[in-house]
Amino acid sequence: MPTLQRKTHPRPLSRFATARITAAVMGASAQAVAQDDDPIKVGILHSLSGTMAISESTLKDPVEMLIEQQNEAGGLLGRQLEAVVVDPASNWPLFAERARELLAQEEVDVIFGNWTSVSRKAVLPVVEELNGLLFYPVQYEGEESSENVFYTGAAPNQQAIPAVEYLINEVGIERFALIGTDYVYPRTTNRILEAFLKDEHGVAEEDIMVNYPPFGHSAWQNIVSEIRRFGEEGKPTAVISTINGDANVPFYRELANQGIDAADIPVIAFSVGEQELSGIDTGP
Repeated sequence: MPTLQRKTHPRPLSRFATARITAAVMGASAQAVAQDDDPIKVGILHSLSGTMAISESTLKDPVEMLIEQQNEAGGLLGRQLEAVVVDPASNWPLFAERARELLAQEEVDVIFGNWTSVSRKAVLPVVEELNGLLFYPVQYEGEESSENVFYTGAAPNQQAIPAVEYLINEVGIERFALIGTDYVYPRTTNRILEAFLKDEHGVAEEDIMVNYPPFGHSAWQNIVSEIRRFGEEGKPTAVISTINGDANVPFYRELANQGIDAADIPVIAFSVGEQELSGIDTGP
């Protein structure tokens, strides 16, 4: 199990609560204290296109809304706030390029951005090199701490492990399908969960199924069939999902297509919000 990470909260902040920290952060920045008429720039680094747009595109809206509200209230330290929006387009190297653009060219005072650990890790060296400040708005896998990053979401010992304990103690689950998108957050989280299940609860190797489809995966028939067969072997089974982005929509659709009911194989997901669910038929 990872130790608690510095600069995390016991409970993940909502997207709106995260945005509200903007004023406090910029109030402490050297640029913000400067007495001039230049606006205080807020970088917004979220995918507005590509496979992660379903999760990230709406994240810029509350930041822009709160900037507008703050400006209507007189701004900050006598200056107006200005949003600088870029689109890294679900492209991890492009995240690093756009972060450098925001810090070196646009000279933003703070960045709100990223929704995947792979994009955050691409941006981290740039933020540290240029001494920027990044607010990361979602749960993460732990095992990283930087003075230039506020990790506002939960680490596995604050979210994933309590979820698994709930399934074991309250639902009576004995078999676990760990299904996650193929990148650092699902792989690290599931490695922690596998060790926890085996060492703390004596779950056998054959009672843990692991699969990592790529970003944007849409052909879920074979994986869902495997989950269904895995759950038909006589022990109560659940899915732990760290699937990210628009791959969630066809995943849940295929669960319904194959007649997998939540009463039979429940799914606990760490990366599904209103935007992802909005693309799912309400019938099933």
